[in-house]
Parts: sequence; C-alpha cells; structure tokens
Amino acid sequence: MEEALSLGGSSYAVVFATLLGAYVIFGIAGFGSALIASPVLALYIPIAKIVPLLALMDLCAACINVSRDGRKADWRELRRLVPMMVLGSLVGAAILLTARPEGLLLALGLFVVGYALYSLSGLKPQRRFGPATAIPFGGVGGVFSALFGSGGFIYAIYLSGRLDSKDALRITQTTLIGLSTLTRVVLFALAGVYLDTSLLWLALSLAPGMVLGITLGRRMTLRMSREQFLRVINLVVLGSGIVLILRYCL
Repeated sequence: MEEALSLGGSSYAVVFATLLGAYVIFGIAGFGSALIASPVLALYIPIAKIVPLLALMDLCAACINVSRDGRKADWRELRRLVPMMVLGSLVGAAILLTARPEGLLLALGLFVVGYALYSLSGLKPQRRFGPATAIPFGGVGGVFSALFGSGGFIYAIYLSGRLDSKDALRITQTTLIGLSTLTRVVLFALAGVYLDTSLLWLALSLAPGMVLGITLGRRMTLRMSREQFLRVINLVVLGSGIVLILRYCL
C-alpha cells in the first residue's frame, strides 16, 4: 500500500473529499469524475497513476448506474460510437504510457480549462448531427478518455446533437462511460499497470468515498437541476485547471 501510505492524514483527507465530490457529480451527470478529481489528485499522486486509478473506480461507479438505467439507453447511438471509441482509446493509451509526466501535467491543465470554458459558454450545436459524425466524436473521445480519464464531454456534445430526450441523453451517456471505462481498464490490465498492488490498495481505500458520492449524487438530483449544479462545478474545474498550469510554469 505504498501510494496510500505516502499520503499524510491531511493529504488523504483532501484526496478522499475530492473523490467524494467527484462522484457526486458522476452520480448526477453520469460522467465528469476525472475532470473534477484529476487536478487535485495530481498534487498528491503521480500523474501516470491517476488515469488507471480513476478508470478502475469509474468502472465500478458506472456499473452501479447502468444496472439501474441501462435498458433505457439509445443502443443505436452506442453501436455507432463504441467501435471508434475503442480505436481512439488504443491511441490514447499508447500516448499515455510513453509521454513525459511533465507534459501530461500541462496538457491536463489545458484540457480541464478548455472543457470548463466550453461548458460555461453555453454553446450548443446549432443543427442536428448526422450519424457519420459518430466517427470523429467517438475517436477523439476515446483518445481523451485514455489520456485524461474522461471523454465524457465529447460524447455529450455528440449526443446532445442527436437525441431530443434529456433522459435518454443522460442514460446513454452513462452507459457509454461504463463501456469506455471497461475498455480502458482492460487496456491498462493488458499493459500490466494493475500489477502494481499499491494502486489497487489505493483504489480500495478510496472506494467508500466513491460509493457515498454516487449515493449523494442520486439524491441531489431530486432537489436541484443538473444544469445548476454543473455550472458551479465548472467554475471549480476552471480554477483547478488554472492552478495546474501555473504549477507547471513555476
């Protein structure tokens, strides 16, 4: 349990609280845990371990959500996106396993800032996407999923331009993230990443925060809209990304 023991009491409390908040978001929106958690985790955990850690935890969280809502997903859209998502994940995993951690730190900061600015801008697709657009969206989403632990916002852009029902969009998104995390976990397992038992122990020690976050997230959906809650979280993500960029530059 080397990684878990390397965290002091206050550091572990910050990491645990971060994971809790991240999975509250996951419980509400069906994605986004890595965007919330990664900037803070990068201050305490080696960059190369964050994506495999969150992929494993996201898979467990997605299984909980999909077991409840999966049958309502739009499987036609999933069949279009998943093959390209797998190909993109292969490319992203290869980059992740060979890139310098310093570069990943800057890239991660730029990524979350870009995502937050897009979300806060309120931009929406002006016309309905055609089925063929699943090719670029699925491929790019797969690359981002493997590199940064979340391609969820890319898939959300595509699905919001394809599905009229908000409920269908959310459930399809959740199902897609579950399949995406399964792909990443398999790829990392084949690469031997999970032979590091300290990573598995760390995930186990943080699992209660994930479960509690999922539970709280589902309850919060009864009291506030997803849009209101994500607007606040996007401001937090923006600030976290700026901190990471400044940390890289200093």
